[in-house]
Amino acid sequence: MNSNKTTARLFRLPSLALVLANLAACSHFNYTQSDSPQPLTALQAMEPPPKVALVLGSGGPRGYAHIGVMRVLEEAGIDYDLVVGSSVGSLIGAFWAQGYGAEQIDELSKHGDVFTVFDFSLFADRGWIRGQRLQDFVNDRLNTPQIEAMPRKFIAVATRIQDKQPVFFRSGNAGVAVRASSAVSKIFSPVGIQGVEYEDGDESLPVAVRAARQAGATFVIAVDVTPVPGTEPADTSTTKREREAKRRQRIDPELAQADFVIHPDMGYNTWPTQSFLTKQDRSVSMKRAGCCRP
Repeated sequence: MNSNKTTARLFRLPSLALVLANLAACSHFNYTQSDSPQPLTALQAMEPPPKVALVLGSGGPRGYAHIGVMRVLEEAGIDYDLVVGSSVGSLIGAFWAQGYGAEQIDELSKHGDVFTVFDFSLFADRGWIRGQRLQDFVNDRLNTPQIEAMPRKFIAVATRIQDKQPVFFRSGNAGVAVRASSAVSKIFSPVGIQGVEYEDGDESLPVAVRAARQAGATFVIAVDVTPVPGTEPADTSTTKREREAKRRQRIDPELAQADFVIHPDMGYNTWPTQSFLTKQDRSVSMKRAGCCRP
């Protein structure tokens, strides 16, 4: 009888260990290393000032259209010396800052599917994706994971949760900065940096033209990949309509400060499949300047 009880206890030990491991994963993420990204609420002009800045907006899977925009600009011989990115725009911007071209980023995206980049967990903190895998995906593919040491100028945009104010990362660990910029509320776990929590840049500045202006850019190209107003299907829920309307209130004042706006029409609904991503990249490349307005 005692032997049976001992055996039962032994079988319960792995289950207990698994529960404890998952509970540990539930703990708040707080990055405290010496290379922590430094949050700025305003930017000083860069020296020398950027001549042309490319501002890449948020948009989840729609953000892959940014690659098509970059390809079009490359083919047209248009150089830019600063990229500002919110959410998925920060992910693409980080690789550009390291020296990747549009074709290389496109190739990289084919190896970064949802199971490679996202660490799903029922025990994630206030979401169901922790974000560590995204952070590692970025840092493992950068020669220099420090933003300030990259060969090109880059600014990642995130939102400070406590007051919903935008912050700008110009230095520090690129993977952590991209993780914070991409931490979609209630989907990704919030990202703590030195005791302060951050979430998706979309919550404050989906298209952060002001960051490029404050950095001293002479000419600003803004790329908005959110749904074009008025294209929503008739059965779109009231909640979704209201969410998009609030987002437009954050976007439109920023676009008004840009010198050139690119807003490709990719349809209203999006699906994070490889075929959709490839279609959006190619559609922008094919439409070229037809998707743009000064």
